[in-house]
Amino acid sequence: MKMPSARPPVVTTLNVTEPLRNLRAVESGIRWDYNGEPMKFQAAVFDLDGTLLDTLGDIADAMNAALERMGFPGHETTAYRYLTGDGVRALAERSLPEQTKDEATVAACIREFRSEYADRWGKKTRPYPGISRLLTELAQRRIKLSVLSNKLDEFTRQAVRDFLPGLDFSFIIGAKPELPPKPDPAGALLIARGLRIPPAHIVYLGDTGVDMETAVRAGMFPVGALWGFRDEKELREHGARAVIGSPRELLGFVD
Repeated sequence: MKMPSARPPVVTTLNVTEPLRNLRAVESGIRWDYNGEPMKFQAAVFDLDGTLLDTLGDIADAMNAALERMGFPGHETTAYRYLTGDGVRALAERSLPEQTKDEATVAACIREFRSEYADRWGKKTRPYPGISRLLTELAQRRIKLSVLSNKLDEFTRQAVRDFLPGLDFSFIIGAKPELPPKPDPAGALLIARGLRIPPAHIVYLGDTGVDMETAVRAGMFPVGALWGFRDEKELREHGARAVIGSPRELLGFVD
């Protein structure tokens, strides 16, 4: 897919291979500031799929193509709202028929999906309406922007580069072997430490219960995105402190 040339996002690289036990100590020591005073947020962390980008069509098409190549039935696109969100392994396990979830079949499904997704990941994917403007206005307010996704790291970085060009992201972190996936808070805490901003001063926007749990465990302020893959009930049950129906509403938390 040929995209218009634009200045690529500025990305800082974190050393995610260092021991995570120090971050566990940070997690256990976090305290929320619940004095009823407005929180002064200095940074925002965003989920990618279902929050910044509508990727459902490409994910569904790629997995259905992978399943077909393996001789298995596919799923309706809407079903992938609940099949995706917890990383590629979980996607494969949930997409395969119940009797075919052995390790070899799951591994083969992951390989097939990665191959198919590499060919079609940008065909239907687009930023949600209002996202580019939101990110621009946050940057104008000197809010530091980061992305934390359970999407494979190479696809996460490529998607941000191609669909959100010209924006300066402090960190872009996708799924990689050395970093536990969300809802483990390790990635969120790495971002907080890299920014040198207390987690309580970071707002976290996501569209699934996994995102809300990640934010809660990291000590960030969890906000649910109602335009994404999951519903308000799931978001609130997993700790959303607020839910918003449009991207622009997030500005109310930083103004």
